[in-house]
Amino acid sequence: MLGEDWANCLVIAVQSPVQLSYIAAVGENLAFAHCPSDTLAGVLLAHLPQVIADRRCLMIEGRAMLRGSGVLYRSALFPLSEGGIVIDHVLGAANHRLLREKEELIAPLIRTKWL
Repeated sequence: MLGEDWANCLVIAVQSPVQLSYIAAVGENLAFAHCPSDTLAGVLLAHLPQVIADRRCLMIEGRAMLRGSGVLYRSALFPLSEGGIVIDHVLGAANHRLLREKEELIAPLIRTKWL
């Protein structure tokens, strides 16, 4: 349904408690192994409790690691509900670019904005 944009998306299956939630599907541009917290997919997963608690979309931008390289990213997490009440999945979408020479990955910079 997302076409070529799927490469920059992932779907999180929400579980209770939220710490048991997992990435159910991931596009090739966000693919990862083991999901350490410093990967782009891991960063998005870390914001899941906020999205579930506030029940609304969250935009996130900052620095992270992707396939061993530092990147600047912009992403959004969209809560989904099959029945309209309980959030059972979250759709994540992200784009990114490699950090330039003078944009070192010293400390993660993360900004969030509710939609």
